Amino acid sequence: MTAMLEVDDLRVAYGNILAVKGISFRVEQGQVVTLIGGNGAGKTTTLRTLSGLLHPVGGQIRFKGRRIDGMAAHKIVELGIAHSPEGRHIFPRMTIEENLLLGAYLRRDGAAIEQDVRRAYELFPVLGERRRQAAGTLSGGEQQMLAMGRAMMSRPELLMLDEPSMGLSPIMMQKIMETVAALKESGTTILLVEQNAQAALNLADRGYVLETGRIVLEDHGQALLGNDQVRKAYLGED
Repeated sequence: MTAMLEVDDLRVAYGNILAVKGISFRVEQGQVVTLIGGNGAGKTTTLRTLSGLLHPVGGQIRFKGRRIDGMAAHKIVELGIAHSPEGRHIFPRMTIEENLLLGAYLRRDGAAIEQDVRRAYELFPVLGERRRQAAGTLSGGEQQMLAMGRAMMSRPELLMLDEPSMGLSPIMMQKIMETVAALKESGTTILLVEQNAQAALNLADRGYVLETGRIVLEDHGQALLGNDQVRKAYLGED
């Protein structure tokens, strides 16, 4: 059976430096799959390549059986992949609602767009309460909510989240992870890059551990949580 996303021997370089060195993984429909690893492991580079912001120097990427490596980023969005990037990249001078509507810029179904804006406000009530405010007035956690809501506005079949809890307070991080869990329950397929390995693996159906551009471990999320190597390297346990 064809996976929703299949990555085969993916290689990505910055100039002469190979940042991703032949990784392969799959994401099945309805799963949460997580990539964990330290800084410089190649996680963000992988997501940027999957969304068309970077082009690989080797390997293949297939989405629902169709090759997308080298495809333009907006075409990849049209196919059903959305990317909530590391650092959020919201538009601070635009309102919250204007930021959300930008996530639907490829769509022409006005009534359905309005419905999805309402859904974003149901997921993140604080955004609805402040919809006319400039997005730059939001806290870091609220900006993360906005970035996730904006990504959902394209009605993606695959949602890619890059470090959604980075820089957030423990309470806000918990809220973000609860939202990821709710999206999973609603049937959204998610590829998650997350610095908090414990939170990510608790949510994940499957996890992959990256080190210096290579996958060094893969297993079910709960199995990786119990792996001694993972516990020492990423969970801070002796």
